Amino acid sequence: MQLAQKTPDAVDFDDVAALVNDDLEAVNRLISSSLESDVPLVSQVSEYIVMSGGKRLRPLIVLLAARALGYPGEQHVLAAAIIEFIHTATLLHDDVVDSSQRRRGKESANTVFGNQASVLVGDFLYSRSFQMMVDIGDMRVMRILADATNTIAAGEVQQLMNVHDPDTSEDDYRQVIYRKTARLFEAGAQIAAVLAGQDAAVEDAMVRYGQHLGTAFQLVDDALDYDASAAELGKNLGDDLAEGKPTLPLIYAMREGTPEQREVVREALLEGGLERIDKILAVIEATGALDYTAARAREAADAAIKTLSDVPDSDYRRALIALAEFAIQRRS
Repeated sequence: MQLAQKTPDAVDFDDVAALVNDDLEAVNRLISSSLESDVPLVSQVSEYIVMSGGKRLRPLIVLLAARALGYPGEQHVLAAAIIEFIHTATLLHDDVVDSSQRRRGKESANTVFGNQASVLVGDFLYSRSFQMMVDIGDMRVMRILADATNTIAAGEVQQLMNVHDPDTSEDDYRQVIYRKTARLFEAGAQIAAVLAGQDAAVEDAMVRYGQHLGTAFQLVDDALDYDASAAELGKNLGDDLAEGKPTLPLIYAMREGTPEQREVVREALLEGGLERIDKILAVIEATGALDYTAARAREAADAAIKTLSDVPDSDYRRALIALAEFAIQRRS
């Protein structure tokens, strides 16, 4: 199937995914079989979140990048499934730490099954992913995935330290989103280059592609928390504010607002909750914080696209470009 060349304002995620449909189906089969356990609750919780309708964006990066770089084998399917398991484990743990009630438009796993089950099944998925890494049989791939998992864990701790801290800087924030989000995007793209036997220059380009794409994705995600309905976002409007998370819209509003506006944001971050959500939304609008965040996301997406300049033209390369556009256009 060929990916139609559309204008950037008409990116269709389903068209992109359809390009590697056979690979995605193989990933889903592998995920399903790897979730089997003789402990029923493990399978129940795992299936609830892994099969809950996510777009499989991170696995898709692995599959498309591998094909764009000429990889003819099947190990990219295994790598894509591992990436999804690591991501899912972080979601299970995140929702417990954040006391989240919704995920992907429905009740979060911790709401349905309890915090204890969510944490322990997250641990199961982490350990399952490491079992699957051994099956790839490539020490470089194992190193990339192990390092990425460790970086994500450090990012979780760093974000926890920033909660309720109105003095968090944009640099601090960017460190968190790199570790928590962009690092796994980066690992997926890099693994594709390693499996395809590409040289150091191409591998570095794919690292930067994943990093920039993940950054764009998270910037948009944080902006949507103040600019989308709960139905669009799959969670409740203002969840980040309720948890006291200083994301870029609030950091910018603090930096550019009047003393009175800064005090509104500061108090909201210190106390958490949504009692000031209307005032916060007004400050964000008045300071142009969402426009600023969107502009930074656009810069990151453009940087991701630029890294692909030396990748041979193909439907797969165009699909990687389309993913960068999708990251900044999505509404959920």
